[in-house]
Amino acid sequence: MSHIVNSIMPKRIATFGMICATILAVSACQTLGGTAANTATKLDASASAQLAAVQEVFDASAEQVPTLTAVGYAVVSSQPGRSDSQKRLMAIRSARMAAMRDLAEQIHGLQVDSSTTVIDLMVQNDTFRGVVSGTIRGARTVRINPTGSDTYEIVLEIDRDMISYLINTARGLV
Repeated sequence: MSHIVNSIMPKRIATFGMICATILAVSACQTLGGTAANTATKLDASASAQLAAVQEVFDASAEQVPTLTAVGYAVVSSQPGRSDSQKRLMAIRSARMAAMRDLAEQIHGLQVDSSTTVIDLMVQNDTFRGVVSGTIRGARTVRINPTGSDTYEIVLEIDRDMISYLINTARGLV
């Protein structure tokens, strides 16, 4: 009889240990699942907000959106080139790209990253960076002006007709 009890006891301890391990593992999965569910809920809310913003743009009419205007500047003497004419052309191109960037900021927004280091209640390092990314279509050159002896100014705009066309194209109506 004692031999039977001795052989059954380790099996019961092993079974009890397995049950405890299983319960522990399942409860850990539920905790991780809850965290993942919370993260998924936050991501869904963020995605919903982005979709709502896109829907608002699609539902907008061109009359609600003003004509977008942007200005870009570039210095002639700092441009690469072998002659003054090449440098002037490069300055015009650079000013146009600066104006395009300004349009992209107006349409797509500007992502700003910053970092400040404070030691002993004194600012030691303060840096920031702005990033813009987007596609610009239908920008029209309004004017190209030399401002001063060494700078060019370019003015670009996207008018309401172009904005209406772009909205309708995005909707699939064109």
